[in-house]
Amino acid sequence: MRIAEITRKTKETNITISLNLDGQGKADIDVPSGFFRHMLELFTFHAGFDMRLSAAGDADVDLHHTVEDTAICIGQALRKALREREGIRRYGSFVIPMDEARAAVHLDISGRPYCKTEGTLPRGKSGDFETELLPEFLRAFSQHGGITLHLVIEAGDNLHHILEAVFKALARALREAVSLTGEAGVPSTKGALD
Repeated sequence: MRIAEITRKTKETNITISLNLDGQGKADIDVPSGFFRHMLELFTFHAGFDMRLSAAGDADVDLHHTVEDTAICIGQALRKALREREGIRRYGSFVIPMDEARAAVHLDISGRPYCKTEGTLPRGKSGDFETELLPEFLRAFSQHGGITLHLVIEAGDNLHHILEAVFKALARALREAVSLTGEAGVPSTKGALD
């Protein structure tokens, strides 16, 4: 079973996560933001993972620390659950249309973190979630998951639609990349990923 548990406690946040990569898309999410919870629930469903996540933080200041530290923990849990990354597809790409919005995510679970965003992400808020938190989430997730991640925001005017398209595209690309191929060893001519 590809399962991992992570706990992270700082003066700003207290986060615990249990992640099963071979789940059924079941989410049990407790975070101090309705919109962020919604994004994590649909992320879990579309990735086909099972995730229990509890994140408390200094939301009275803003959501920055909670969102960033949650992404750190999800990345760490993914990396831990994949172990040596043997037998995985490694690469994943997916495009999600969400009404007028469209987002594409291309990733490589290479062990080499890199995060690049193209396109326009309008500034503003959807619910209590400021759009400037999205790049923070993606960078922290990429860094701690050991993932090369490219996001292209191809279209969109409605912030909710853009953000939802991004989280769904990320989930579907991950689902593809972590899928098992039935082949032995790591998917690299070097014989190792990192």
